[in-house]
Amino acid sequence: MARYRGPVEKLERRLGVSLALKGERRLAGKSALDKRPYAPGQHGQRRAKISEYGLQLREKQKAKFMYGVSEKQFRRIFDEAARKEGNTGINLVLLIERRLDNVVYRMGFATTRRFARQLVTHGHLLVNGSKVDIPSYIVRAGDKVEVCEKSKNNPQIKRALELTQQTGIAPWVDVEREKAMGIFTRIPEREEVVIPVEERLIVELYSK
Repeated sequence: MARYRGPVEKLERRLGVSLALKGERRLAGKSALDKRPYAPGQHGQRRAKISEYGLQLREKQKAKFMYGVSEKQFRRIFDEAARKEGNTGINLVLLIERRLDNVVYRMGFATTRRFARQLVTHGHLLVNGSKVDIPSYIVRAGDKVEVCEKSKNNPQIKRALELTQQTGIAPWVDVEREKAMGIFTRIPEREEVVIPVEERLIVELYSK
């Protein structure tokens, strides 16, 4: 299954939760989910009973759409998390949080992960001084991520830095906004990663 490219606010309404798929509208409190907190369509306001499998599938869909990865990529990340020691669900969340596109988003260089992925693929980012254009690149503790010199005046990046200054950034990154540069200081604790996903249900889904 390819990466989702449809209307994102309709997707959030269907799943019933904000997945940070919209930038300025979300930060301004003007998202469609805030105005119409029910599923789209003629029967969207009806309460549907969801099976156990449906609940598990919905959690996987939320995580997949929120981080902007394809089905194949998500399964590969899960398999890598399962091979690591410790809790598979926690490993999954922390591993996907270390993707370069997500780190760029967490540092406030982009208002959405979709735009962060675009910045990476178009070559606007450097990691430890070298250009990296692979969104799935796994960032390590201590890595320096910065906007390349020619892109520091990009109006969208400057606007993102202004907006995210008001909302704050993740505590596991240290950002110098004036220089459009940040350090991924450490791998976060699971409790610090506030996302509307129960990874336990994803593990149950893939364990069948």
